[in-house]
Amino acid sequence: MADELTSDVHSGQPPIIGPGYTYSSVTDKISSIVLTTRTPKGWFIGFGLAFILVMVLLAAVTYLFFMGVGIWGINIPIAWGFAIVNFVWWIGIGHAGTLISSILLLLRQQWRTSINRFAEAMTLFAVACAGLFPLLHLGRPNFFYWLLPYPNTMGLWPQFRSPLIWDVFAVGTYMTVSLLFWYVGLIPDLATLRDRSKNRFRQIVYGVLAMGWRGSAIHWHRYEVAYLLLAGLATPLVVSVHTVVSFDFSIGIVPGWHSTIFPPYFVAGAIYSGFAMVMTLAIPIRAAYGLEDFITMRHLQNMAKIMLATGMIVAYGYLMETFMAWYSGVNFEEYMIMNRMIGPYAAVYWALILTNILLPQALWFRRVRSSVPALFVVAMSVNIGMWLERFVIVVTSLHRDFLPYSWGMYYPTFWDWATFTGSIGLFLALLFLFIRFLPVISIFEMRQILPRPETGGAK
Repeated sequence: MADELTSDVHSGQPPIIGPGYTYSSVTDKISSIVLTTRTPKGWFIGFGLAFILVMVLLAAVTYLFFMGVGIWGINIPIAWGFAIVNFVWWIGIGHAGTLISSILLLLRQQWRTSINRFAEAMTLFAVACAGLFPLLHLGRPNFFYWLLPYPNTMGLWPQFRSPLIWDVFAVGTYMTVSLLFWYVGLIPDLATLRDRSKNRFRQIVYGVLAMGWRGSAIHWHRYEVAYLLLAGLATPLVVSVHTVVSFDFSIGIVPGWHSTIFPPYFVAGAIYSGFAMVMTLAIPIRAAYGLEDFITMRHLQNMAKIMLATGMIVAYGYLMETFMAWYSGVNFEEYMIMNRMIGPYAAVYWALILTNILLPQALWFRRVRSSVPALFVVAMSVNIGMWLERFVIVVTSLHRDFLPYSWGMYYPTFWDWATFTGSIGLFLALLFLFIRFLPVISIFEMRQILPRPETGGAK
């Protein structure tokens, strides 16, 4: 490992971890964020703003339960609006955590160690936000359990040909495996916090969560086996979950949806938006807590390269959509593309091209990949662009149906925006709580990548 770290220096690449750290200093640095007795004022300000948005979400959902989905801008023919746009957007954001955690672990990529912990947490919080929207969109969310196959006296079973049922199984499996994977990875660090905490209550809480971890050889053996098994289970989920979500659209006959390119195109877009969100979170976290030696430019540059690669796949998907609409010779498909480009929602479409395709091309340049502010701007651009993409797919494909007399427009209401911004607040509030009470970076994995001291003797 020492050879690998020194080779990074000789090759001109930034190191994975800053110089001069030992096992003890790494543990002190990361655990002090959690075990400090004085919570930073910045944390209170950030959490307070996020909590205000959570209250906005609570008010919007409460009003929705009393009044029904008519408070949103949905209508006929646009029966899908912000709820499904936000659902697909949040699910996509959760993909990077699973990718970093499982696939890069199986590929033994050492640079994942500094970002996998909060990326996994981001996955859980994003899926929690995503799960709200289909339930609220049902109109009768108190009967959401009808989507589950359970024995009942009426002999009713879910309609297994419905993509809504597929989403329940896909997202439920994704959430379960991601939660297990995240928690198993936390166990050694929870034991470290248990042993270092001076507060009796914290010792009890972290001790219970650590499940008796003592760091023995048998504990490490079982941990590594379980971690690899969960990584193997989580890896297919990266592909399967957003593929199933894409089936919500591609099995329909609506122009703009009925496309065989949707599954790989949605998966690439999900990884694209997921890494953009990881970078959006990593840059402020490393600045706020002085973690520049742990989340180095090496991590940011690698994430930028993955964003560039997946962004080119997404651009190819846009190009193929346009080409196949022309090549198919189907009037409805041709009109759908033209409507996106010059129709009532043309400004949204071209904003999507700008933020999702054109601005990220700056990542080709090393100077941009080496600038933290530039990377943050590009990441925010992709976050906005991927949301606009979901809006274009959902709304512009629905608002002009096959027959002109059924055409309509979708205008999001105040309650649409309140629910969306409230979900962002929920995501940030959960993230702030995670940063305060759990290690944001994996302690034991960071210690594993440290160069081992030379003990002398034969090598």
